[in-house]
Amino acid sequence: MTFDTAQFGAMQLLAMFIKDRKIQNQSEHTLDAYFRDISNFIDFCYAKKLELKQVETSDLREYVAFRVEKDQLSSTSLQRHLTSIRQFMKWAEQGNYLAINAADDFQLKRQSRPLPGLIDIETINQIIDQAAPEKPKDKQLWLRDKAIIELLYSSGLRLAEIQGLTIRDIDFTRLLLRITGKGNKTRIVPFGSKAKDSLVEWLKINRIWNGEFRPESHVFITQQGNVITPRQIENRVKFQALRAGVNVDLHPHLLRHCFASHMLSNSRDLRAVQEMLGHSNLTTTQIYTHVDFDHLAQVYDQAHPRASSSKIKKSF
Repeated sequence: MTFDTAQFGAMQLLAMFIKDRKIQNQSEHTLDAYFRDISNFIDFCYAKKLELKQVETSDLREYVAFRVEKDQLSSTSLQRHLTSIRQFMKWAEQGNYLAINAADDFQLKRQSRPLPGLIDIETINQIIDQAAPEKPKDKQLWLRDKAIIELLYSSGLRLAEIQGLTIRDIDFTRLLLRITGKGNKTRIVPFGSKAKDSLVEWLKINRIWNGEFRPESHVFITQQGNVITPRQIENRVKFQALRAGVNVDLHPHLLRHCFASHMLSNSRDLRAVQEMLGHSNLTTTQIYTHVDFDHLAQVYDQAHPRASSSKIKKSF
């Protein structure tokens, strides 16, 4: 038997839905988002004198257009709104409060992920190879910042990964780092000889600031011997770009993007880059494949029997 939603009222159904989700131990944040998103949709339906059982796909499209025009919602926010509505209406359908769930198959067209911004290797070299400051304290800070920038670019580390790096994580003999990434997943990544040189110089200062090395000691610290914070890393990376006269908003994640793009451009090995970045899904790594259209054209010219312009010219 299917109940008439008018008998309960849409808001009563929403209250029942939230109560059911609360029993399932969903977080208060999630419950608040459900209530806010679904209430907005119910208000829209009420303004149209539309009951939930009457909602069709065209109404959902109209609702999306309404939210974009009214609140300038991004694609991500719209997806979240629709997920809330979809969960609610699916619950109502399973409880026999709705006969037809128009939201079940309704999907927004997925927006393509924005390509990460890039800076070229010459600009990165300009930042890393700039002269050290003359004042001793400033020079010590520079040696630390240089080692951070070298590792971010050399190994494509995330901000949290470089902040959490400890002495025991570095294998200077084989030039390898043991990185603990998202979800406490561990991976091994290489680092370059120039990054090694920068690390060695910095660790001399680290020992002055922090005293005796211990395996669990953090690699990057402040002058007071405390673990450097993510915000401090971000600020120092930006500062060193400005000091080098580079007009770019440099941040740790941009250096990770550059690492991925430059590695992929030179190696053509998507799987290897995926492994070094710590991506669980190859699709995530594929956003970097945009960087090498020249190579793509070269492969096409070499491989396709009707691609080469020189071959075409010879036939005339």
